[in-house]
Amino acid sequence: MHGIDAKQVATTLPRPKGRPDHYWEDLVAGDMVRTAGMTITDAHLVQWAGLTGDLVSLHLDETYAAETPFGQRIAHGPLTMSLGLGLMTQTGYFSNVVAWLGLDEVRALAPVFIGDTIHVDATVAMARETKKPDQGIWKIDYLVLKQDGSTVMTFSSSFIMKRK
Repeated sequence: MHGIDAKQVATTLPRPKGRPDHYWEDLVAGDMVRTAGMTITDAHLVQWAGLTGDLVSLHLDETYAAETPFGQRIAHGPLTMSLGLGLMTQTGYFSNVVAWLGLDEVRALAPVFIGDTIHVDATVAMARETKKPDQGIWKIDYLVLKQDGSTVMTFSSSFIMKRK
């Protein structure tokens, strides 16, 4: 039996890859990022209510919700917003966040029902340098859309990002 040549192993084994390593320079004003989708389930509503204490009948009580103008339970607005932020995080563009600066202009435009699939189209509204040469700021405008293309929520979020 022959010994294994370490040099040969180093060149033939797959090299592990992790999350993309994105920095401030990787997005400029006007760039648009589209996320994957997520289908909203009963579990999302129940878990969000339990996590946050947001135990509103419109989200949890089928009988009550049937009598509202929506005719059925709807997702919590803050849940929809959080899922939008999370879907963007999954794109890998936030691997080098220094700080989250906050949200602005949050608008809930239409209900999200159990069974709807949402995704985000996010546009970089502003990308600017800071006084610190190793940091920049992104302001990102989020459109949360459902499967029929209708916009259910809009908001802006800003981040300080590491620079290369």
